[in-house]
Amino acid sequence: MALLVAIALFIAQAINFAMLLEGRRQLRLQLVIGPAVARFVDASERLNIGPLRPDERLRGGVRLATQPPAPDAGPHVRDVERNMKDALTEAGFHFRNLTTSVRPVDPNDPDLDRFGPRRAGRFARMGGELVIAVEQPGRGWLVLSTPWQRSEAPLFWSLIAQTLILYGIVLLPVLWIGRRISRPLRSLAAAARTFKPGEADVPIEPRGPQDVRDVIAAFNALRLRVTAMLNEKDRMLGAIGHDLRTPLAALRVRIESVEDDTDRNKMADTIEEMNRTLDDILSLARLGRPSEPPTEVDLAALVDAVVEDFRDLDHDVTFAEMPRLQMRLRPSLMRRAVRNLIENAVKYGVRAEVSVIGSPHEVCIVVADQGPGIPEDRLSDVFDPFTRLETSRNKETGGIGLGLALACAIVRDAGGDIRLENRPEGGLNAIIMLPR
Repeated sequence: MALLVAIALFIAQAINFAMLLEGRRQLRLQLVIGPAVARFVDASERLNIGPLRPDERLRGGVRLATQPPAPDAGPHVRDVERNMKDALTEAGFHFRNLTTSVRPVDPNDPDLDRFGPRRAGRFARMGGELVIAVEQPGRGWLVLSTPWQRSEAPLFWSLIAQTLILYGIVLLPVLWIGRRISRPLRSLAAAARTFKPGEADVPIEPRGPQDVRDVIAAFNALRLRVTAMLNEKDRMLGAIGHDLRTPLAALRVRIESVEDDTDRNKMADTIEEMNRTLDDILSLARLGRPSEPPTEVDLAALVDAVVEDFRDLDHDVTFAEMPRLQMRLRPSLMRRAVRNLIENAVKYGVRAEVSVIGSPHEVCIVVADQGPGIPEDRLSDVFDPFTRLETSRNKETGGIGLGLALACAIVRDAGGDIRLENRPEGGLNAIIMLPR
């Protein structure tokens, strides 16, 4: 805001400077043209009376010369020449030629004494002498010298001083107001970025102008409404989970009465799959508000424990041992994410090779399989909920496409990311990247 005001003031001052220069130019022409015409007319009338006495000068500082000023006396002033010609013509003054020149004036030049103390001071102050020479037929040249402002530097420095004063008067209050507004807005932006439903936090104190206070108050109210809605959602999910698990448990009891072992095992597997699906759906829905707080854990030991669980179930899973690696995270959720990746690798890639790679800035958990891989254009699609790639997954493998979606949500909630990449030798790498 202060920058916009500064730019607007600069543009306004530039326009003001241009208008001021044009006004000064017109005023200077008027101050020179009018008196000069009057003096030339008066001098011409004096010559009509009779010839001059020796060393006699005409009134108004006009002198009579037989030759025009030297061509190199100084630059011409075209505006003065044009306006003088028009003014002399309107005054009925007969002339053949008119020329002008400007020469610099040295304040210490003794030649200034010819003008008298008062006029000499004006010449020295303005820094220039404008010489106007008019040729009258049969009489010679009438020459007039008048002070002339050679440089606009005084006006320029005056405008700079005015601009600085204006900036001080306008910008300082604007900066103060902007700071008063931006400080509570920065606090509001920081609170919005760090807001996590379920975490205890203190409402932002309304500060600043009334509009900003209204925005902060609205944000505080919105935060309370969001928290209340999520609490209601959790209660609803809990009720849904309870209502669904109760009939599943009843079915699990009833299938025990089925005499055929094959049918009973199929029914039990179906009920177990429904329980796992329900767990995945509820976990994904509740992920934004985990009940488990972050703690310091040994990530290598955590991954090794998950691998051991799969080994106990006779799955071909290996883990490359590595030293302790302390990380601050939610262990149960991270264990769930690693388990989902290993489970996918075992299902679709026969075996899994798990490793943990540490670097100064991040830690990577790599789960490599020997499966068919995934088409490059579908690598990001498998993270969408309920997405299954038919080329590598079928009904026999089970699952409804929530494993990778849940793992991705867990990792991103921990501040990391997850990606899949096809291995050159065949198979797939699933990589969890966590910042240290």
